[in-house]
Amino acid sequence: MTDAPCALLDRLPDGFLDCPAKRLKDILPRPTLFDLKGRDPRPLFVSTLLHGNETSGLAAVQEALRRRVGRGLNRSLILFIGNVDAAAQNLRTLPGQRDFNRVWPGTAFPDDPLAHMARWIYDYVAKREAFAAVDIHNNTGFNPHYSCISKLDAKYVALAQLYSRIVVLFQRPRGTCAAAFAELCPAITVECGKSGLEAGAQHAIELLDACLSIAELPDHPPAAQDVELLRTHAIVKPPAGASFSFDGTPADFLFRPDIDHLNFSELGAGASFGALGDDEARLDVLPGDGFDTQPLNYFDYAGGEIRLARSAIPAMLTVDRNAVQQDCLCYLMHRIGMDGVGK
Repeated sequence: MTDAPCALLDRLPDGFLDCPAKRLKDILPRPTLFDLKGRDPRPLFVSTLLHGNETSGLAAVQEALRRRVGRGLNRSLILFIGNVDAAAQNLRTLPGQRDFNRVWPGTAFPDDPLAHMARWIYDYVAKREAFAAVDIHNNTGFNPHYSCISKLDAKYVALAQLYSRIVVLFQRPRGTCAAAFAELCPAITVECGKSGLEAGAQHAIELLDACLSIAELPDHPPAAQDVELLRTHAIVKPPAGASFSFDGTPADFLFRPDIDHLNFSELGAGASFGALGDDEARLDVLPGDGFDTQPLNYFDYAGGEIRLARSAIPAMLTVDRNAVQQDCLCYLMHRIGMDGVGK
């Protein structure tokens, strides 16, 4: 289709299955949607490289397809390869570029050209009665592999459990791929740990193999011992323009150098995130649960220390400066049951 806002192909180009992310632009010069037919016409939608430096998803897709060369797909696959320009430079996004995972239906930036592309892809998949949607990512800190859902529904949890028993319910940030596709079908984001590690790609391959093979997802709630459910309540960021460091370099916020080792730990009030270089500096704590109400006070700054004021479970804490500037310092979570109520 010549009027499509991204490339649309019904077959894989030569060299795709063995091409590393940094050279993918030579084969796919722009974002590309593949529509690959399988025996079951209800497609699995998979998106990867929405962030150009998160490559486990591409490696997983390539291996899952290599395994099916010659015997075909049991299930149709609609595959979106996103930010090939950023991938060529091993960057999350290019300078001045909108985040590819903040532009999907529900975005705060509906007039952005990337949002028009994302809406076109969404509408294309909506016509096909998708079986499920999987968006594959990496992160920069020490995190276990986990799944994220935006609807607390048995089928969505079942899809998430194909990847991990750790399942995070989220409603923010807005405009994510998985949240958009959750309006069409069971949809998850999977976080495969740090980019480039074989374990992350291998775990995603197992997920794709399962999604391309199973006929249905169960519609009954999981046993309590089979899933660890958490809900994002707050998003934590340094204020725009504030300086921060992880190595003791003078800055407004002096975060502890091992802060990313706190991820998914049960932290009580008083747990240290570091110290203040500017006694007046305060972290921005934004809603993470879908409501616009200000989250409870999560931090205490007495004595120039940055400490939790109440218990919480952090995720995606990182010592990567670019990740903090382009996304956030962390998310704060609490445990919930299948009824959505805190435990």
